[in-house]
Amino acid sequence: MDNLAGQIKKNTALIVYFFSPGCVACNSLHPKIEDMTNIHFPKMKLVSIDASINPALTSEAGVYSAPTILVFFEGKEYIRESKYISVKQLEEKIGRYYDMIFS
Repeated sequence: MDNLAGQIKKNTALIVYFFSPGCVACNSLHPKIEDMTNIHFPKMKLVSIDASINPALTSEAGVYSAPTILVFFEGKEYIRESKYISVKQLEEKIGRYYDMIFS
């Protein structure tokens, strides 16, 4: 994978999901985020980063806990959620920006 900055530049809309394999919340949240992206935001790219084997990318993003989700539109970070993440609330937040960009 490119560095994180490369992914952000390359994609108009990007969700970056930082996880740790031993994290129960991360493992249960990941398929929900994949489903949300595929169903509601098909023009967004989802990138999953295992923080335990990608410490440089994790550090580059300023991520210090798992799970953490960063959402970028046109190269700018608009949403950052960590630990206790509501998929419904995240979907609503992303939807506001997504509709402006892609409608």
